[in-house]
Amino acid sequence: MKKLIAFALMILCLNGYVQAQESKVQWVTIKSANLKCWECKERLEKYLTIENKAGMEGGIVQWKINLLQGEIKFQFYPDRVNLDMLRTALNNAGFDADNELATEESYKLLPQACKRATEGGGPQPKKPCHLEPIH
Repeated sequence: MKKLIAFALMILCLNGYVQAQESKVQWVTIKSANLKCWECKERLEKYLTIENKAGMEGGIVQWKINLLQGEIKFQFYPDRVNLDMLRTALNNAGFDADNELATEESYKLLPQACKRATEGGGPQPKKPCHLEPIH
Protein backbone atom coordinates (compact mmCIF):
# COMPACT_ATOMS: atom_id res chain seq x y z
CA MET A 1 0.00 0.00 0.00
CA LYS A 2 2.86 2.38 0.85
CA LYS A 3 4.38 1.77 -2.57
CA LEU A 4 1.08 2.59 -4.26
CA ILE A 5 0.72 5.85 -2.33
CA ALA A 6 4.35 6.79 -3.05
CA PHE A 7 3.84 6.03 -6.74
CA ALA A 8 0.65 8.14 -6.86
CA LEU A 9 2.44 11.07 -5.18
CA MET A 10 5.33 10.77 -7.62
CA ILE A 11 2.90 10.90 -10.57
CA LEU A 12 1.17 13.98 -9.13
CA CYS A 13 4.50 15.77 -8.62
CA LEU A 14 5.69 14.87 -12.10
CA ASN A 15 2.42 16.12 -13.59
CA GLY A 16 2.79 19.43 -11.76
CA TYR A 17 6.38 19.77 -13.01
CA VAL A 18 5.37 19.16 -16.63
CA GLN A 19 2.52 21.68 -16.42
CA ALA A 20 4.89 24.27 -14.94
CA GLN A 21 7.23 23.79 -17.91
CA GLU A 22 4.53 24.60 -20.49
CA SER A 23 4.75 28.13 -21.80
CA LYS A 24 2.00 30.56 -21.01
CA VAL A 25 -0.31 31.70 -23.75
CA GLN A 26 0.34 35.06 -25.41
CA TRP A 27 -1.77 37.51 -27.40
CA VAL A 28 -0.75 39.24 -30.61
CA THR A 29 -2.66 41.53 -32.99
CA ILE A 30 -2.08 41.42 -36.73
CA LYS A 31 -3.48 44.04 -39.10
CA SER A 32 -4.92 43.00 -42.45
CA ALA A 33 -6.00 45.57 -45.01
CA ASN A 34 -8.26 43.11 -46.83
CA LEU A 35 -10.05 41.61 -43.84
CA LYS A 36 -13.15 43.78 -43.78
CA CYS A 37 -16.26 41.69 -44.55
CA TRP A 38 -18.16 38.77 -43.07
CA GLU A 39 -17.35 36.61 -46.10
CA CYS A 40 -13.62 37.18 -45.52
CA LYS A 41 -14.11 36.31 -41.86
CA GLU A 42 -15.84 33.02 -42.67
CA ARG A 43 -13.16 32.02 -45.17
CA LEU A 44 -10.35 32.84 -42.78
CA GLU A 45 -11.96 31.04 -39.84
CA LYS A 46 -12.39 27.86 -41.91
CA TYR A 47 -8.77 28.05 -43.04
CA LEU A 48 -7.41 28.69 -39.53
CA THR A 49 -9.45 25.85 -38.03
CA ILE A 50 -7.92 23.37 -40.47
CA GLU A 51 -4.41 24.86 -40.27
CA ASN A 52 -4.43 24.92 -36.46
CA LYS A 53 -5.19 21.20 -36.31
CA ALA A 54 -2.84 20.15 -39.10
CA GLY A 55 0.19 22.43 -39.27
CA MET A 56 0.25 24.27 -35.96
CA GLU A 57 -0.32 21.36 -33.59
CA GLY A 58 -3.19 23.15 -31.85
CA GLY A 59 -0.93 26.05 -30.93
CA ILE A 60 -3.65 28.64 -31.49
CA VAL A 61 -5.96 28.81 -28.50
CA GLN A 62 -8.41 31.28 -30.02
CA TRP A 63 -8.71 34.21 -32.38
CA LYS A 64 -10.91 37.27 -32.54
CA ILE A 65 -11.53 39.10 -35.79
CA ASN A 66 -12.43 42.79 -35.78
CA LEU A 67 -13.74 43.60 -39.25
CA LEU A 68 -14.17 47.32 -38.63
CA GLN A 69 -10.50 47.64 -37.62
CA GLY A 70 -9.25 45.06 -40.13
CA GLU A 71 -7.35 43.08 -37.53
CA ILE A 72 -7.18 39.68 -35.96
CA LYS A 73 -6.05 38.94 -32.41
CA PHE A 74 -4.52 35.54 -31.74
CA GLN A 75 -4.07 33.81 -28.41
CA PHE A 76 -1.42 31.13 -28.86
CA TYR A 77 1.21 28.94 -27.24
CA PRO A 78 4.62 30.42 -28.18
CA ASP A 79 6.33 27.03 -27.84
CA ARG A 80 4.18 25.71 -30.73
CA VAL A 81 3.45 28.79 -32.86
CA ASN A 82 5.24 32.07 -33.45
CA LEU A 83 4.31 35.39 -35.02
CA ASP A 84 5.87 34.50 -38.38
CA MET A 85 3.81 31.30 -38.55
CA LEU A 86 0.62 33.26 -37.86
CA ARG A 87 1.44 35.80 -40.56
CA THR A 88 2.27 33.02 -43.02
CA ALA A 89 -1.05 31.32 -42.29
CA LEU A 90 -2.90 34.56 -43.03
CA ASN A 91 -0.87 35.08 -46.22
CA ASN A 92 -1.57 31.51 -47.35
CA ALA A 93 -5.29 32.07 -46.76
CA GLY A 94 -5.15 35.07 -49.12
CA PHE A 95 -4.96 37.89 -46.59
CA ASP A 96 -2.29 40.49 -45.98
CA ALA A 97 -0.66 40.33 -42.55
CA ASP A 98 0.85 43.56 -41.25
CA ASN A 99 3.32 44.53 -44.01
CA GLU A 100 3.44 41.11 -45.67
CA LEU A 101 1.22 40.65 -48.72
CA ALA A 102 -0.86 37.54 -49.27
CA THR A 103 0.45 34.85 -51.58
CA GLU A 104 -0.61 35.62 -55.14
CA GLU A 105 -2.29 32.24 -55.75
CA SER A 106 -4.42 32.45 -52.60
CA TYR A 107 -5.27 36.11 -53.10
CA LYS A 108 -6.64 35.41 -56.59
CA LEU A 109 -9.11 32.89 -55.11
CA LEU A 110 -10.73 35.47 -52.81
CA PRO A 111 -14.09 36.96 -53.80
CA GLN A 112 -14.07 40.61 -54.86
CA ALA A 113 -15.33 41.79 -51.46
CA CYS A 114 -12.19 40.35 -49.83
CA LYS A 115 -9.74 42.07 -52.17
CA ARG A 116 -7.71 45.10 -51.15
CA ALA A 117 -9.48 48.47 -51.29
CA THR A 118 -6.98 49.64 -53.91
CA GLU A 119 -8.33 46.88 -56.16
CA GLY A 120 -12.01 47.63 -55.54
CA GLY A 121 -12.53 45.29 -52.59
CA GLY A 122 -13.82 45.88 -49.10
CA PRO A 123 -16.81 47.95 -48.03
CA GLN A 124 -18.61 49.77 -50.81
CA PRO A 125 -20.56 53.03 -50.38
CA LYS A 126 -23.92 52.36 -48.70
CA LYS A 127 -23.13 48.62 -48.67
CA PRO A 128 -21.49 47.70 -45.38
CA CYS A 129 -19.97 44.26 -45.68
CA HIS A 130 -18.94 43.71 -42.05
CA LEU A 131 -22.48 42.48 -41.27
CA GLU A 132 -23.73 39.15 -42.55
CA PRO A 133 -26.79 39.63 -44.78
CA ILE A 134 -30.15 38.58 -43.37
CA HIS A 135 -31.52 35.61 -45.28
